[in-house]
Amino acid sequence: MKRIIIILFVLFQSLHAFLNTDNNYEKQLTVLKNFDIPANFLKDSIFISMKEDLEIYKTKHFLQDLENGDRFVPVLQKMMREAGIPVEFLYLAMTESGFSPNASSSARASGLWQFIPSTGKMYGLVDNRFIDERKDPVKSTEAAIAYLKRLHSMFDKWYVAALAYNCGEGTVLKAIAKAGTDDINVLLDENKKYLPKESRLYIRKILMMSFISNSTGFMLDHESEYLLNRANNATFIKVEVNSGTLLQDVSDSIGISLKELKAYNPQLKQVFTPPQGSQTYLYIPQDRQIAFSQNFDRSKSGGKYDVYVAKRGDSLYKIAKKYGITTEAITQINSLKTSYIKPKSELIIPLSTHPSTQTVSSASYTIKAGDTMELVAKQYNISVSALMKANHKTEAFVKVGESIVIPKKY
Repeated sequence: MKRIIIILFVLFQSLHAFLNTDNNYEKQLTVLKNFDIPANFLKDSIFISMKEDLEIYKTKHFLQDLENGDRFVPVLQKMMREAGIPVEFLYLAMTESGFSPNASSSARASGLWQFIPSTGKMYGLVDNRFIDERKDPVKSTEAAIAYLKRLHSMFDKWYVAALAYNCGEGTVLKAIAKAGTDDINVLLDENKKYLPKESRLYIRKILMMSFISNSTGFMLDHESEYLLNRANNATFIKVEVNSGTLLQDVSDSIGISLKELKAYNPQLKQVFTPPQGSQTYLYIPQDRQIAFSQNFDRSKSGGKYDVYVAKRGDSLYKIAKKYGITTEAITQINSLKTSYIKPKSELIIPLSTHPSTQTVSSASYTIKAGDTMELVAKQYNISVSALMKANHKTEAFVKVGESIVIPKKY
């Protein structure tokens, strides 16, 4: 406990020093200017109260949020620069979601930018049983940029656009009318309460996060200086694939786990790309581009899938028999843990029978002393060639402690 108190005290001191040194004064002024906020806001009582509330920002949670954004931030920064909106709006996304594309709220908001279904639809974000583009890091950012630009065209100041993003343009218009001005010092008055408390704190959080994130000293003190250079880091690229492509096929071809590939594609609700149309896309790590070009067979047709709504009295066996497939095929593609099917539940039904839908890497085995590929293959009742193919081996050699993939047949 004593050690934790000391760490928190040191963190508080480093933050407090950052916010109060002359070296960072110009950086803070630049942030304020980018948001159209007057320089006197630094001496405003609101800003002083932010300094007094540093415990909100001094925990590991802040740095963890920055870490969460490491995969996406460089792309988002580039998009915002090219669109001509302040890059500091990154911290709006951080405030909304902690840079987690899987973040959600009780109001059914989702994604990095926390779009509710109606607003997402308004800006062209698709949400169906296969995909939720509110979680797509690129498409949701395009939508957020369009939304922020529209708000800026309404209010002519970026900080007002940020406030409207949080509580709605109607609420902000009423606040401005009641206050008789859009001056931030007036709108955020703690006594008049023209805006909801959440919104008054919201803009403060964005500013505070921007100030701290630009502190080289703070990042060095906490061994997080690499986060300062994210704009120069290669992250991910977009590649074209056929509709209905199994993610496992792609992850195998570029040498990463299915879990990692799914982390780059949080918009996908299934283990395959949306089956509609003929072409779709995936995001893959930048450094896997060559592997994708050399190893992934773009000519291979994607799988076909149906969505079946279960009826009263249905069973996995009856549904599988109806489609001429095995119950294991349905269980695997839907990640079912039991054979019980609730009425009205939706099931993904694999319809195609190309090789990629016949085998899914679904288990692993750790090699023990005395094991050989032949013994492991015999244990799992599969061929040695299938085991070698699943593990990208050219020789039937294994070593103790090695983890290998066991392909599970439907």
